[in-house]
Amino acid sequence: MKILMLNGINLNMFGKRDPKQYGTITLDEINARLGTLAQELGAEMEYFQTNSEGEMCERIHQGYQDGVDAVLINAGAWTHYSYGIRDALAILTCPIIELHMSNIHAREAFRHVSVFAEIAKGQICGFGVDSYLLALRAAVSSVSAAKAA
Repeated sequence: MKILMLNGINLNMFGKRDPKQYGTITLDEINARLGTLAQELGAEMEYFQTNSEGEMCERIHQGYQDGVDAVLINAGAWTHYSYGIRDALAILTCPIIELHMSNIHAREAFRHVSVFAEIAKGQICGFGVDSYLLALRAAVSSVSAAKAA
């Protein structure tokens, strides 16, 4: 089972950016934790981070071509306004799990809206690094259930 982890704009700055909201864990440390859990769950992870919206769309297109089994996405601020990324995600035929370290519904009003929500299998937010781990568990469960059906 191949799962693609997409991280968007400014998330390469985890560990430095607003530690009150995001803690001090770095993106590399998050990826390492995901990798450990993926191994336990029998999944293979691919990781991608970019600050370029076009590059994110291209990587989603590549995920479609590669036939990934699920996509986890923390698009950062793009979540709230990027119809380009939303349309790229809509091409996928696999489960999409949207995730956020902070609780976007308890923050500024503009963060309460996700343009991805209607095409995502689900959304996990507010649990810090555990949002990533919960999203991976949800993706593996969704893919396993679909294969069993």
